[in-house]
Amino acid sequence: MADIEYFLYPLSPYAYLAGDGLETLAARHGARVIYRPVQLMRIFAEVGTPPLKDRHPSRRQYRLRDIARVAEAAGLPLKSEPIYLAANPVPASAAIISAQKAADGGAGGDVGALVRGFLGAVWAEGRDIADDEVVRDVLGAAGFDPGLADRGMLSAVETLERTTEEAIRRGVFGVPSYMVGDELFWGQDRLPHLDRHLAGLSDG
Repeated sequence: MADIEYFLYPLSPYAYLAGDGLETLAARHGARVIYRPVQLMRIFAEVGTPPLKDRHPSRRQYRLRDIARVAEAAGLPLKSEPIYLAANPVPASAAIISAQKAADGGAGGDVGALVRGFLGAVWAEGRDIADDEVVRDVLGAAGFDPGLADRGMLSAVETLERTTEEAIRRGVFGVPSYMVGDELFWGQDRLPHLDRHLAGLSDG
């Protein structure tokens, strides 16, 4: 069974626009998805990508149009300029890390639904994913103990730091990024390429 490492950021519009495409693809190939939140601003600083606020206005304007087009084509609701886009992503990232650990240990819950829940909270509902009550609500909706929001935060943040450093070493420069072994696929629009790659592994 192939492992797909999914490097993600819970404020990413393009991760939101992927919907459940990754999970559908993984199920088709019998692959396992490992959800690995990263600190995107740290990656941007390392690889020389300016943060959104420092990009040229034409790039920022095109980004909004592109997000709207992709959302419309996918039939996904969208708040193109969420109120809480600058929210602290660490509480949601830590919750995802804790939930992945709990799921690996046999606890109930759907980590993919949790990730989509945080992304949808930002991009479809305009909620603040730095708010403790929102984090607990999204955890519960995905079948996890909402108390995960209050437990293991220090350990989860340490994991977030390590994962970010590892992602940089392995060539990740943006999100969403998907890796199978050393093969990197960047962007939700590269899921068809990931699909073909997994099919090739199966054929081999």
